[in-house]
Amino acid sequence: MARLVLFGPGFTGIRIATALQRNGWHVDAINRTTPIEATRAALVQATHIVSTVPPGEEGDPVLTALDDAIGRVPWIGYLSSTGVYGDTRGAWVDESAALTGRRDGRIAADMAWQALGARVFRLPGIYGPGRAMFERLRSGQAHRIDAPGQVFCRIHVDDIVAGVLAAMRQSPAGAYNLADDLPAPQNRVIEHACGLMGLSLPPLKPLDDPSLSPQARAFYGENRRVANGKAKRLLGWRPLYPTYREGLAAVLRDSAS
Repeated sequence: MARLVLFGPGFTGIRIATALQRNGWHVDAINRTTPIEATRAALVQATHIVSTVPPGEEGDPVLTALDDAIGRVPWIGYLSSTGVYGDTRGAWVDESAALTGRRDGRIAADMAWQALGARVFRLPGIYGPGRAMFERLRSGQAHRIDAPGQVFCRIHVDDIVAGVLAAMRQSPAGAYNLADDLPAPQNRVIEHACGLMGLSLPPLKPLDDPSLSPQARAFYGENRRVANGKAKRLLGWRPLYPTYREGLAAVLRDSAS
């Protein structure tokens, strides 16, 4: 039986696990409270690993604790971030681009997993059922940011699942961008969501608005377009939701059902 050890059964990880369990896989979901002995025992039997755990101040916590055991598992996957590319001023980047990002050890973790032979999935902003802007729009908590020229990609959670499963079927080790086909300004996405819901547009705030968190300012300070051609060529992957339009419509349908 194929056996997955999943580190970090959160928003995306649970969906990966559920998809595999439907196909008869055994899944061991590892969280912060799982005893290290139980984790090591699961890894002895594992055929596959997927980690969704981000690095911390002391590095990647999964690798720090279990590097020796992880390297013996035949197939390894790690969910990284397109933040490793840093600000490209709107230019397109693919997996051959230099890693210049400064986000909390992401580059070091990305490279460390690759050194173990992992398939590293670099992801932009993730959205899906229960994690979209609709709730914030309804509550009046959403806002637009006056950041001319800012553009980035995003990915529906179901398209991440499809990409990971495709890589399990066939893929050389290395990095893969899983992103949608239409980079767009966040304001445009918000405006489209308002149109779907029949709501008026939220207020436009300047980037230096004191109510914005440092994380939000850093997010809007980066500007890039992420190419997904490698995943399409080598994995046979195609996003079910190639743009935010299809993705938001699906999320809204799910929330209404």
